[in-house]
Amino acid sequence: MTRRLKHWGWGYEDQWPGPDQLRDAAALAKARLGYGADEPEQPVPLSEVYLPEPRLHVPGALAGICHTDTYERALHTYGRSYTDIVRAFRGHFDHPPDVVARPRNEEEIAAVLSWAIDSGAAVIPFGGGTSVVGGVEARVGDEYEGVVTIDLKALDRVLGVDDESLAARIQAGATGPGLEKQLSEHRLTLRHFPQSFEFSTLGGWIATRAGGHFATLYTHIDDLVESVRALTPDGAWESRRLPGSGAGISPDRMLIGSEGTLGIITEAWVRVRPRPEHRTSTAVRFETFAAGARAVRALSQSGLYPTNCRLIDAAEARTTGAGEGESALLVLGFESASQDVERPMAAALDICSDHGGHWERRGGPGDAVGSWREAFLGAPYLRDTLIAIGVLSDTFETAITWERFESFHEAVLQRARAAVLEACGAGTVTCRFTHVYPDGPAPYYTVLAPARRGDEIEQWAMIKRAASEAVLEHGGTITHHHAVGRDHRPWYDHQRPEPFAAALRGAKAAIDPRGALNPGVLIDP
Repeated sequence: MTRRLKHWGWGYEDQWPGPDQLRDAAALAKARLGYGADEPEQPVPLSEVYLPEPRLHVPGALAGICHTDTYERALHTYGRSYTDIVRAFRGHFDHPPDVVARPRNEEEIAAVLSWAIDSGAAVIPFGGGTSVVGGVEARVGDEYEGVVTIDLKALDRVLGVDDESLAARIQAGATGPGLEKQLSEHRLTLRHFPQSFEFSTLGGWIATRAGGHFATLYTHIDDLVESVRALTPDGAWESRRLPGSGAGISPDRMLIGSEGTLGIITEAWVRVRPRPEHRTSTAVRFETFAAGARAVRALSQSGLYPTNCRLIDAAEARTTGAGEGESALLVLGFESASQDVERPMAAALDICSDHGGHWERRGGPGDAVGSWREAFLGAPYLRDTLIAIGVLSDTFETAITWERFESFHEAVLQRARAAVLEACGAGTVTCRFTHVYPDGPAPYYTVLAPARRGDEIEQWAMIKRAASEAVLEHGGTITHHHAVGRDHRPWYDHQRPEPFAAALRGAKAAIDPRGALNPGVLIDP
């Protein structure tokens, strides 16, 4: 029997805990956090979900790849943000797509796109559906005759490998595990592991400028893209394969981060590498987060380029089980396909020692690095459980230069914590660095707070607004690697230069004159 994804949350239907496990989770949350529901809730079953009738009639030629059943439409209504999951958990599917298309090749994509636009419908490209910023929600307004979501996961193949140039041509619908499995047959890897790796796709990574495995140097999918191909209402958009070019504005750069507004990404050539065989990692403890930040700055400017360089504050280390809650924790690692990794690790530890860092024996079962890794990979699943047991759990991330970080961090924490207390009465805001650069870190903040059943969206909105305003007011970016979507639009509109916004509107009008492609994201049609 084929496993089905949850229509409301993260992962597969058979991965939802049973009633006894949920009660145990609720008791554990109360013991560890001091809040949460005594009796867990259960998600509204699909059989009780009501969706309005589809407004579009699928032509016979496309009937074999188009779906209008409740499961497909519910599954494609939202991404997987906190508010998405809360609404779906309670059976609220306010803006479902009318039709979900699952094309198997570019010809079918072009046919669906042409029919949808001729029908006056909006078109939403859909990869893994893991957006946490409202990037795939069919909330497009009343000026469209309907919404067609185009799910690209059937385009999931590695089409070719260039061993000499170390590049691979991969279809946009390939998920992280799927493309890595195919690349492993060539002893190669893309090494792009966002937290959504299990379900997100190459096309989604490119469309959202996703951050990946490397904490330094090659931090974003931007760094791994050689060329991109997309289908637009005005024809195919494909760049020339080159290691680099100074020929005007990059056509790839316009598609990277375009979030489905300029075209439907169908494939890309990406830079791959031999699979690493040498790895080493350790957990370095610092008395304060500020001391750890100074060490990380020195590491980022040392030219060592550790693969993993994630600084976690004491409270978050305690929550994830990676620390005792008294020290900030730096998860530090190096990997290579052919080079010694112990020498750069020794140099990195010397830098940490200069800033007061200390560490114990590296590796072994139950170590801090392993505990953090397990918590990181399990976080999306845990969030579903936290919703059921009355805990609000969300994140926001940004980037800032080093000379502004200390005052920025203090201001953002203060505003966010005040908003949490006002909205929820209690809770915590913790921080870690997900990526670091020679000129600044990417702080990632996690909110945990008691949720009031039925009021979670309002609580979230108050916290989100305060945190976002603080980030922009103090010079950060509204997002480092989660994209803009619909949730970040109010602040993104203030962050970008107005002449650039006008240029983006012009490009959108030229390529997509009817404004069909993912309206409401990045730019208004």
